[in-house]
Amino acid sequence: MVPGEKRYGGDVAIAGAAPGPGAVQAGAVELLNLPDLGIGILLPELALLVNTRALAYAATHGRVLLPTQPPFVALRFTDRTALAGELLTPGAPDRQLYVLLALLAAAAFDTAAHLHTAAAVRQRHPGLAWIGFPVPDADGLWRFPDYSYGRRLASEHPLTTPGGHPA
Repeated sequence: MVPGEKRYGGDVAIAGAAPGPGAVQAGAVELLNLPDLGIGILLPELALLVNTRALAYAATHGRVLLPTQPPFVALRFTDRTALAGELLTPGAPDRQLYVLLALLAAAAFDTAAHLHTAAAVRQRHPGLAWIGFPVPDADGLWRFPDYSYGRRLASEHPLTTPGGHPA
């Protein structure tokens, strides 16, 4: 769902449709397999479902797929994109599953959801680096000296404690 460059010359799983890192390089597979998320056990069935839909897509669009590759992988990037559009269309069968997969792929790229943010930034997580996520201060905390609109939006309540809590 977040296309990127191939990981190596013979990579067929990643179409190589965009420069820079994609969801896979950013840890989407690791995120999907997090035990706390609880969907790792479902991934083989989800892959079967996606590949079944890819076979149906290929048949209806006259595409010949290599039998040595999973059907979704065997599709050209433009066909993968078109199929993803079909799978994510409101009212499509199993749409919620594909939306979940798309959201998690995006979360792996945009937020490094499977990692502690400060550690991900220090390790140059490809998605966070790609979007220019700021580096924390030396103590691992983020401080933003410039307000988002260039001015302070509200004054601090007079009874606020030194720790920033209401009195």
